[in-house]
Amino acid sequence: MADNQKKQIPLRLSTKLYNQIAAWAEDDFRSVNGQIEYLLTECVRQRKKNGKYVSEELDKPLEIDIE
Repeated sequence: MADNQKKQIPLRLSTKLYNQIAAWAEDDFRSVNGQIEYLLTECVRQRKKNGKYVSEELDKPLEIDIE
């Protein structure tokens, strides 16, 4: 696949998580898809920068209710 082509993938999100991402996307003037792509890109960029994920505790449940 060429670098300028985008891969389509199915993604399942809880309604609450989707709604929160949608609201965030609206605040940032992005589509939901664009917001998810932006967030994933930033996580990959951070990982490449310091070899670590954004959070050291990535696998711990969030303290906010999104499920």
